[in-house]
Amino acid sequence: MLTHFKRSGILFFLLGISFLLQAQQKKASISGIITDDNGKALSGVVVEILNASKKVITNDTGFFSITVIANKPMALVFSYTGFLTIQKNFYPGTDEKEFIRLQMQRYTNELQAVTIKDQRERQQAGLNVLDANKALLNPSPIGGIEGLIKTLVGSNNELSSQYNVRGGSYDENLVYVNDFEVYRPYLVRSGQQEGLSFINPELTGNVRFYNGGFQAKYGDKMSSVLDITYRKPTLNSGSAYLGLLEQGLHLEGTANHKKVTYLLGLRNRSNKNLLSSQETTGNYIPSSADWQSLITWQVATKWRLEAMANISATSFRFYPKESQLTSGVFSPLYSSSLGLDIFFQGQEKDKYSTGFVGLSAIHQPTRSLQLKWMVSYFNNSEQENIDITGAYLFGERDVNNGGGIVNPLGAGVNQNYARNALDIDVYTAAHKGTLDKGRHFIQWGNSIERQLITDHQNEWEYRDSAGYSLPNQPGPLSLFSAVNSTAQLGITRFSGYVQDNIRFADSSGFTMQLGARYNYNTLNKEFLVSPRAGLSFKPQSWKKDIVIRVAAGVYVQPPFYREMRRFDGSLNTGLLSQKSYQLSGGFDYQFRLFQRPARFSTELYYKYIKDAVPYDIDNVRLRYYAQNNAKAYAAGIEARLFGELVKDAESWISLGLMRTRENINNDSYTTYTNASGEIIGPATIDKIPADSSVNAIGWLRRPTDRLVTFGLFFQDYLSTNKNIKVYFNTIYGSNLPYNIPGNARYRNALQIEPYIRVDMGFSALLLTAQSNRRSHSPFKNFTDIWATLEIFNVIDRANTISYQLVKDYGNNTYTIPNRLTPRLLNLKIIARW
Repeated sequence: MLTHFKRSGILFFLLGISFLLQAQQKKASISGIITDDNGKALSGVVVEILNASKKVITNDTGFFSITVIANKPMALVFSYTGFLTIQKNFYPGTDEKEFIRLQMQRYTNELQAVTIKDQRERQQAGLNVLDANKALLNPSPIGGIEGLIKTLVGSNNELSSQYNVRGGSYDENLVYVNDFEVYRPYLVRSGQQEGLSFINPELTGNVRFYNGGFQAKYGDKMSSVLDITYRKPTLNSGSAYLGLLEQGLHLEGTANHKKVTYLLGLRNRSNKNLLSSQETTGNYIPSSADWQSLITWQVATKWRLEAMANISATSFRFYPKESQLTSGVFSPLYSSSLGLDIFFQGQEKDKYSTGFVGLSAIHQPTRSLQLKWMVSYFNNSEQENIDITGAYLFGERDVNNGGGIVNPLGAGVNQNYARNALDIDVYTAAHKGTLDKGRHFIQWGNSIERQLITDHQNEWEYRDSAGYSLPNQPGPLSLFSAVNSTAQLGITRFSGYVQDNIRFADSSGFTMQLGARYNYNTLNKEFLVSPRAGLSFKPQSWKKDIVIRVAAGVYVQPPFYREMRRFDGSLNTGLLSQKSYQLSGGFDYQFRLFQRPARFSTELYYKYIKDAVPYDIDNVRLRYYAQNNAKAYAAGIEARLFGELVKDAESWISLGLMRTRENINNDSYTTYTNASGEIIGPATIDKIPADSSVNAIGWLRRPTDRLVTFGLFFQDYLSTNKNIKVYFNTIYGSNLPYNIPGNARYRNALQIEPYIRVDMGFSALLLTAQSNRRSHSPFKNFTDIWATLEIFNVIDRANTISYQLVKDYGNNTYTIPNRLTPRLLNLKIIARW
């Protein structure tokens, strides 16, 4: 018995020593966040120490934490059903707390963003879902979400974030951020003056772009909807980027046990490097900055509050010196190119500032019912101050001997003066709701909006040619154009919608969207109803994964302030809404290309517009005729192919064919002969004698009439290193019409040459979350750092944005092109933590 107790005592003693030694071992901890390849938190991932029995499991937010032995090499194994198992090696120091972010890849990696995986999204006409993460890597001078959209709808100005969809103007596009409609400055004349877009891609979660056939829940515009949803953070993180054109910082996180989340974004942009190589030399001082925030608060289980705010300030100062413009087309009357040399005095100072605040209260009484109340305030304040005089000499340019004017054909002086101020205040209150009844998903909404506008316009232009002012009239000195007006306007708008998304029996593959909008405004007292419908069908008997879609509806656009302002500055307060009747149909086909997922979609569309308001485009400024004196149409076909030409690198191709025309009432079309002896007249009248004068009413090309639009976004990487990537952004657009400002008669004959642009970017991943970093490393908290070199306008094509009209001594008119940016380089560093 004694021997037995002795042996037991020795055993307990040895066990005690073992426990003491183990307790004295140095400890460390490793924690982190596990997500899938779409950035979604993974719950239930098994995190296990290699060759040990210790393991933990990630929680609902993908978070894990595990204690390990310090100063000893070890490995963690991450495993999850349907995903590739990952092993990571560590050598933690004493008391070190290492944090990692890990992204797990699926066995069969599907397209992340450009392929729509949700069948409900495939059933919606005109819908494109984009990946916001590509915005900072996309090689584009404007960058942002709009840079991605332009690869789908085309562009004719790399300095502007504006885009045209299916023949419509930019004013026909809706933009929403978290259900709030956002606006842009109105007085901007050129892309040089534009600042930052409202949308901050680093805050963006979902990007849904409708290029037609959109539902009744979206507002009263005629062309497109860009629906942006900002992220809801699940952990504390951030990013920063530094480039020659733009710099930014964003922070996000949670507080109060994740009941409060916040998103903060700061950006600054200067296009000085882009503008310094313009044909007009001088001192360009552009500057734009903004601050955005989104704060959410889960007040109770069924109540959530959201507060969104934005402050943006843009200034553009310009002190021009001289400009040397050359026509790229040789005139048949002269042996060399025609040139225009302008020498300037004066300056331009513009300011554009906007402020926005929106508050939302979301109530979720049941799982199927959601109610949302919203109030917002938007302010836009703009000032234009221009006082520039230019003396010009026009003639033949000797390109071989210094490029000077050797045979003067005309000379004169232009003086531009402007003191314009615009203030817009928009107050909005709205309610929206959704009810999920299984096969019926019902949505409704109502809003009231109050617009207050104060506008003061004082601008004039003086032209002196060959010693006399234009127009040449006897008597006092005449100005070429002059506007001096003040307007104050208040408009109240009421609008609302109801729609039902119906899902029929699963075996039928049918879904239907039925809805209608109404709107009424106190300005012209129109009450309009806009029914809209969509139908999709996925044939169950077909072996191929095809969804057929059809959409039809009425889309109206009540006049905003700019449509009402005539060329002389007066307002047409009786202007009616433009009404558009639209029909589209197409299909969406998902298949495998090169053993990887791909998607092809195509749509035919037709739009007929009555009570249309004609307009001219001067650079990016729209000048409306302020009359419902036209009818118009747009018809075309669009096709897009999304796929991975190389694994894990999505690319897409977009091709569109379109014609858009308008017939302006009581507009006479008179032929005339230009300096080359060519007859300029209506396209419907052939072989007109040079000395004839014919009045005719016919269909004219609209300012956005472009037959062919092609866009390509291509991504590739080195076969030996996936962390070194290359991006191509290519856009082609066939010719656009233009006309003498304020006169649409010659639009069928005068053309802007095709727009061709290729931008390229090279990106290298310098650091990843999987990199082994010690606790003392300054980069220990970074998840990834990218370095990017961008080459804008690789082919160095001198694209044309507009033309200057110049008269010679014989009063003949010539066109001299205004060119866009040449080839340029940009460097950028992007870091996330």
